Amino acid sequence: MRTHVSIDVKNIKNSVDFYRKVFGTDPQKQTDYYAKFDLSDPSLNFSMQTKKDGSVSRVNHFGIEVSSEAEVRDWEKRLLEAGIENSPEDQTDCCYALQDKIWFADPDGNAWEVFVVHEQLEVGTGTSKKAVGRPNNVCSDSGSSSTCCG
Repeated sequence: MRTHVSIDVKNIKNSVDFYRKVFGTDPQKQTDYYAKFDLSDPSLNFSMQTKKDGSVSRVNHFGIEVSSEAEVRDWEKRLLEAGIENSPEDQTDCCYALQDKIWFADPDGNAWEVFVVHEQLEVGTGTSKKAVGRPNNVCSDSGSSSTCCG
């Protein structure tokens, strides 16, 4: 089993170049208006296409949960070496979980996080908070209802 995500992008070439760096592989299929990455790590069928009206997909953010802090650091290093700026957050309490993560954004402004959860925090304590370094202000927290992170 794997997840399939399809997004609308402004420019296939720019997006393919970006995601080639992020995922470290070429798309399995590509045309002037469509591209598809078949990934095993993370397990994801990720495609993109341009729309005639030029509109792009908008989501709060995408996330890749990994199993260790070392994996977060590996992603951070690889993205930096590929020229993709990212913002690390260490020991942040987001969505009622203590996490280490990095944030980055694609050419159309879609935010991504790569994160590891160290421990779950109690819901309703008001400890979950918005961190400053996130692209596009992806985390919002209003009292007891939190809509951020992974």
